[in-house]
Amino acid sequence: MNELPSLPCYLNGEFTALQDAKISVMDRGFILGDGVYEVVPVYGGQPFRFDQHMARLGRSLAELRIANPLTHAQWREVITKLIADYARSTGANLRNTDQLIYIQVTRGVALREHAMLEGLTPTVFVMSNAMKPVPPELRRAGAACVTASDFRWEKAHIKSTSLLGAVFARQISVDAGALETVMFRDGFLSEAAASNVWVVKDGTVRGSPRDNLVLEGIRYGLIEELCRAAGIAFELRRISREEVFDADELLLSSATKEVLAVTRLDGQPVGAGVPGPIYTRLYAGYQQAKIAASRP
Repeated sequence: MNELPSLPCYLNGEFTALQDAKISVMDRGFILGDGVYEVVPVYGGQPFRFDQHMARLGRSLAELRIANPLTHAQWREVITKLIADYARSTGANLRNTDQLIYIQVTRGVALREHAMLEGLTPTVFVMSNAMKPVPPELRRAGAACVTASDFRWEKAHIKSTSLLGAVFARQISVDAGALETVMFRDGFLSEAAASNVWVVKDGTVRGSPRDNLVLEGIRYGLIEELCRAAGIAFELRRISREEVFDADELLLSSATKEVLAVTRLDGQPVGAGVPGPIYTRLYAGYQQAKIAASRP
């Protein structure tokens, strides 16, 4: 039997131990998946692109018609305390320990009803975990991915706790011994199970449009900034399946992967079959952005 670690968390206004945190079985997040979440990376004790994560949390909550339960300053206060509490509870050096802050807000507790009930008090849960970096050998060799049809719903822009579609998509790659599942809708690239996907061709980085079919990762803006700083052309548009397989380079981005090269897709080499020069430049820029952001 797996036991929860003795780590700090925040639940509905109280800081407590993870194993002691309890919610009602009638919470709509548990019964209906009626909630949203965010994952904020922390480097050197500092939340990375905190404002952008809070903006996306606000957008997701607005889509679900849930009032944001905390102000921007209150979110920062809660997260800052959890970052410090996590370091103390694990005996880690705050400045040398990377973390992942998980935030979840649900509509609250009520008798089961599909309609968006009004007047409920949202359930607010926040915890911190250790950041698990991409293994060095995977960085050097690049990742293997597989493809699948995007069978999820058409509101992928909401960072919803209803993640069964992502669970199925990720299991496709697990069963194939691959890292990620790159998905296509009507013959065009959408995203991966838990990552955004970037296609590099003739020196240009291309991604799917910002619309309801893709969860706009926080790295969307960051990749665009890194491209601009490095003089790399950047474009968002519909990308066909044929273009993906004809790419010079293929990249994944997410909070945990940062930016990662894909070197095999459905068993075929991507480009030269090794991490390419655009990846190398973007990854280096990403590391510089982390260093800059970790300064108090």
